[in-house]
Amino acid sequence: MLKKSWILLVAAGLPLLVLAGCKKEAAPVTQVTVQAEHPEQGAISEHISADAILAPLAQAAIAPKISAPVKKFYVERGTRVRAGQLLVTLENSDLAAAAQDNKGSYMAAEAAYATATKAQVPEDTLKAESDLAQTKANLNLNLSIVKSRKQLFAEGAIPGRDLDTANATLVQAQAAYDAAAKHLESVRSVSREAALKAARGQLDSAEGKYKGAEAQVGYSEIRSPIDGVVTDRPLFAGETAAAGAAVVTVMDTSSLLAKTHIAQSLAQRMKLGEEASVTVPGVAEPVPAKVSLIGPALDPGSTTVEVWLKIENKAGTLKVGTPVKVSITGRTDARAWKIPASSILTAQDGSKTVMVVGADGAAHSKPVTLGLQDAEDVQVLSGLAPGDLVITGGSYGLDEAAKVKVGPAAGDAKTPAGKSGGND
Repeated sequence: MLKKSWILLVAAGLPLLVLAGCKKEAAPVTQVTVQAEHPEQGAISEHISADAILAPLAQAAIAPKISAPVKKFYVERGTRVRAGQLLVTLENSDLAAAAQDNKGSYMAAEAAYATATKAQVPEDTLKAESDLAQTKANLNLNLSIVKSRKQLFAEGAIPGRDLDTANATLVQAQAAYDAAAKHLESVRSVSREAALKAARGQLDSAEGKYKGAEAQVGYSEIRSPIDGVVTDRPLFAGETAAAGAAVVTVMDTSSLLAKTHIAQSLAQRMKLGEEASVTVPGVAEPVPAKVSLIGPALDPGSTTVEVWLKIENKAGTLKVGTPVKVSITGRTDARAWKIPASSILTAQDGSKTVMVVGADGAAHSKPVTLGLQDAEDVQVLSGLAPGDLVITGGSYGLDEAAKVKVGPAAGDAKTPAGKSGGND
């Protein structure tokens, strides 16, 4: 009986011995190697990035106003031209002949106008004045005759029919005088003005036709409206140029415009003249640019604002139509507390946190409020103190309160100078 009890006691103590042996052999706590640094104070600028297309500063697709065969081209693709330079001439023999014909009509109208104003109208007026003077003299003569015959008739020296004849002649003279006076008035106030207007109208009509014919001749000479370079010339000499179809395209590429669309909330913080940069495929360094236009209205399709960046291109190395990346410098804070953007963790609800190395050598999460951000760093508005050691590498998937040690990243010989910290 005693033997059986001893066996049971030994059996009951075996698990305790096993547990005691396991406790003595517990594995050591694992430390995760992370990279960390303290927040830094310095300048940070907001950079707004977007896709854009390079466009010319000015462009002219020059089309003739008439349809005619091309007589001669004076430029080729790639030729640099100045404003007003002759680029193309079209066949214009028929137009030149029509212009010559209208010129003759115009010269004849000029001569007719000169005759009307300097000869015909003055002559008509002079004749009317002369007729009035003659009728007035005749009227005065008949008045004196009637007066003398009345006196003679009263004395019985002449018969009554002589007086009646004199009175009838006086009435006729008065009527002739009245008619001459009205004619002179009409010539002076109506006929002269009408004659001058008629002559002027004929002259203006002839001049208009002549100028129209000259303009048609001018349309056969195509000139550049801008300074630039010829980028397209689809026809050859002898081919017919259709009215309204471009025969030469000229672009001013001395400066280019990177045209992009920016969200309204970002565009409202921009100003004309702000610094920007453009990343061009095949060009090693970003090209400097400046904001030259901020659209005054939203695009109805995308509700974005069109923004243009002006880029100097005097060497002609940049090409129109190239897709580029633009970065526009926005707001700037000269004394911002900032940390590397790689240290920011984003939760599913959009909240932002960072992991810091605590005094206990463990990682702890801290919520932060962020401000401006550039390509490498982000501004911290609240949530961190200058003495916090922020984990900048190795924090992904790190549990709360996990033991960490600060060291170089895998493959790095050492932590970059000025960027490392230690377990406080």
